Amino acid sequence: MDEDQYRSTYNSVNPNRCVFEKSINNRRCNCDLKHRFLIATREGVACRSEKTLSHCTNLLDKMRDNARFALKVIMVDGPMPHNKELKVQAGGMIGLQKLMYANDDNLPDKAPDTVENIHQVIDATLLQYGSLDNIPYNLIVQDIAACQVRPKRRSKK
Repeated sequence: MDEDQYRSTYNSVNPNRCVFEKSINNRRCNCDLKHRFLIATREGVACRSEKTLSHCTNLLDKMRDNARFALKVIMVDGPMPHNKELKVQAGGMIGLQKLMYANDDNLPDKAPDTVENIHQVIDATLLQYGSLDNIPYNLIVQDIAACQVRPKRRSKK
């Protein structure tokens, strides 16, 4: 299957593409509203809720915009290159989870670098802050900048 055919098939099969697809496929984040599927041995992720998808899209756009300086990007008008996009998605959601559950003992200590449920974290954020505009993004950007997409390799001597 060539790449153009794959993209057209993907878009016809998945009208509600999850904006956190990279971090979900990278196993850094999870969501109870996701729907996984396979096309030509590639994994795709769809969202089961259009309302939640719009919240996720707005949040991700705001995280991208606020992380520009930390990621050394001048202008953001959509998805970034793969590694930077993964840093924004995974690091941003990890930072938001830390912000929301800082005093909660229910946050899993065994996996602090993963997010169990994106939908739940965003709902808790909207409940606490009332709007995505009121979130202290400066605290989240620190986690975006610190996010390790891949572990550093040891040099061979």
